[in-house]
Amino acid sequence: MIEDKNMNTPRILLVEDDMNLGFVIQDVLKMEGYRVHLAKDGKEGLQNFNKEEYDLCLLDVMMPKKDGFSLAEDIRKTNEEIPIVFLTAREMAEDKIKGFKVGADDYITKPFSTEELVLRIKAILKRNPKFRNESNEKTKIQVGNYIFDFPNYELRIGEEKKKLTKKEAELLKLLCEHQDQVLERELIANMIWGDDSYFVGRSMDVFITKLRKYLSDDPSLAIVNVHGVGFRLENKS
Repeated sequence: MIEDKNMNTPRILLVEDDMNLGFVIQDVLKMEGYRVHLAKDGKEGLQNFNKEEYDLCLLDVMMPKKDGFSLAEDIRKTNEEIPIVFLTAREMAEDKIKGFKVGADDYITKPFSTEELVLRIKAILKRNPKFRNESNEKTKIQVGNYIFDFPNYELRIGEEKKKLTKKEAELLKLLCEHQDQVLERELIANMIWGDDSYFVGRSMDVFITKLRKYLSDDPSLAIVNVHGVGFRLENKS
């Protein structure tokens, strides 16, 4: 598979000892346009990290020679800024706490969907100004009978216009991009607020209520609450 050689293309270090899973993840991320280097254990992962420059590290936790936590600690000795995401089959709370203590930016429990993985990576990389490409954003989005002008934070139906806040616009854009798909609350919180704390969750509910009100002039549109999971923008037109 041909890699994009554009210097602005994010470079990802993937360290995974299950090579079948590693190749699947590598192929998925390459299809998304990322440049991905796959290492088979923690020792090889550290060697690659010391030789090359990366924009994100995706680390399995349970690995031979050097586990993901030890690898993350070594990475943090020389680079305190690079995002680190752990992949693990273990769901123990103490493991997650340890992961965040050694500097993790996110923690994904196996099995996970590749779509979820891609969205989480995009959310993290979006924090880096280097990879924000607002000029290539689709300028206007048709959502039901509304025209959503994202760069100008404006929602229009007929002659009526509604000005949105930046967060309202970002949340609506995320829902529009994944129309008729369920987006997990935690995923939305991390992508829009960069945090999935209790208070962010309450704030998200307020924003969802506002967006429902803004879209109420088109009965074919609904932001549905999928109990205990997240939200889905439905378009019945």
